Amino acid sequence: MEDESLVIETHRDDGRQVIVPLPESESRYRLMHADYNFDGFQDLAASAPTGQVNEVYSVYLYDPESGQFRPLVAPVAQGINCDGLWSLTADPASRTLSSTCRSGPMWYTDIYRYSGPSLYLFRTMRTVSFDSRSLEAELSLDDVDSLGVPVVWSTYDPAGRVLETAMADGLESPSSNHPLRGYPASVLSSRLALYAKAGDTTTRRYLVKGDNVELLDALDHWVRVSYQNPSRGVVQGWVKLPEPE
Repeated sequence: MEDESLVIETHRDDGRQVIVPLPESESRYRLMHADYNFDGFQDLAASAPTGQVNEVYSVYLYDPESGQFRPLVAPVAQGINCDGLWSLTADPASRTLSSTCRSGPMWYTDIYRYSGPSLYLFRTMRTVSFDSRSLEAELSLDDVDSLGVPVVWSTYDPAGRVLETAMADGLESPSSNHPLRGYPASVLSSRLALYAKAGDTTTRRYLVKGDNVELLDALDHWVRVSYQNPSRGVVQGWVKLPEPE
């Protein structure tokens, strides 16, 4: 390194490439290599600790045509939890990059995929706040012990459109090779209103006791569910939970 720059000796005529900038850190950098864009060539990464547990990454992708390394630009999109690239891991099986950071007591994960040469936000999580007792007044979770830390995972297309959501445990990232799966539950009430939107006051749709549903989203005292109707196929809607006293 020369003056906070990474100097790479190459086999081309110029003989070297100077890469800047590196991650800002008061500690020593850690250099590593992996295939971060899944093209069969090894790329470079420089990481440095920041705070007590986080580690920020700068990634440089190898261009076989020029023999040079170019910086990997982290996406900027609504919903991203970790600005930049943090504790980065590459998964060749799903062709995704996972960026993980900690804020307060919670670990957050953003999952990226490539659209052409650029990364886009493929999947991310957001924490939800609701009273589990209110949920259990209307819906019985198939496995209460699997509740963990409830979050809502969202999957996006390259244009930023939401493709699917599911409420699941935020302590475990879902498989990027499969659709999202929400908590499974069953209806406890003899007749549970199913609304088109959270906040609606009228509906003609209802679930009945014993109907099996999948939890997809949560907003205040509302939960969006998916129900497999035997004759109509998948039916989705919002159910209102009783507000805690």
